[in-house]
Amino acid sequence: MARVYLDHNATTPLRVEARDAMIAAMDAVGNPSSVHAEGRAAKSIVEKARAQVSAAFGADGADIVFTSSATESAALACAGHGYASARIEHDAVLSWTSGDLTVDENGQVAITEPQTSAVQLANSETGVVQDLPDGLAVSDMTQAFGKMPVAFNWSGADMALISAHKLGGPKGIAALVLKRGIDVPAQIKGGGQEMGRRSGTENIIGIAGFGAAAEAAQRDLDSGVWTRVEKLRNILENTIADRAKHTISVGKASKRLPNTSYLLTPGWKGETQVMQMDLAGFAVSAGSACSSGKVKASGVLMAMGFSEQDAACAIRVSLGPETTQLEVLAFADAWLAQHDKFRARAA
Repeated sequence: MARVYLDHNATTPLRVEARDAMIAAMDAVGNPSSVHAEGRAAKSIVEKARAQVSAAFGADGADIVFTSSATESAALACAGHGYASARIEHDAVLSWTSGDLTVDENGQVAITEPQTSAVQLANSETGVVQDLPDGLAVSDMTQAFGKMPVAFNWSGADMALISAHKLGGPKGIAALVLKRGIDVPAQIKGGGQEMGRRSGTENIIGIAGFGAAAEAAQRDLDSGVWTRVEKLRNILENTIADRAKHTISVGKASKRLPNTSYLLTPGWKGETQVMQMDLAGFAVSAGSACSSGKVKASGVLMAMGFSEQDAACAIRVSLGPETTQLEVLAFADAWLAQHDKFRARAA
């Protein structure tokens, strides 16, 4: 079997629709800020993508501000506000927020003051989904958008972070979505692009890919693709549970993303498992991919009450729309073979 990619929460393969839109956008000569015909043509690419993202995200009437990454969007939304958050947030949000909110053993956050809080919709490691209250200041929706029904206008959040490469778009393009009337001070100043919130000539090629990917992702969602993926995820977890009695499927008691399994086997380092699976031809991870390749104990798991030792013993398996049952079962076989060796050594 060829290599199997099971790390879709880190980044997704580029969709054909996004690739085609990007190739077409490469021929756009003009600067979107120019008033001549070439500039207007470039501007129309940007505005078409903005409309596509808005429609897919259920954000009619909201402002879509294109940025270079969800990390930049987090800085634009959170810098200087002192928002409260929980330790399960992505580092991009934790860098600007308190991390003081409590988390229970199922990954659910206790939100006391929504209007001054930043709370993710779905966790990148566990896949656990939160129930967001009305009036929430900021929500990181990068993992949820494209994998589950999400409508920004119904989410209760004033601002949301989304990213193209989590739903089949290109890397290097993302957005901050704001309710109309909500404003943020620009972090990058200059020409006043993106409604004055993010200066710099727009990344037309990336933006075109983002719009096409968002539209295609919504079609997948409507067609039931992720329902099929969820069934595969459940097959994976049930197959492993039958033989690996000590392995925990973290967050299983909560609503989760349909594609995410976070498997914790006490005593068996996640870093070791990742390397063993890589050698066996499977790409999985030990958690978030945004720490410059560092592998360490999961802050998410420790926030949920796991010890630091156990928090270093989990791997994340995240499926995609093209994942097959054959691939899932092949991974389970390969993982269980290594698991049996681990248990034999530990005995």
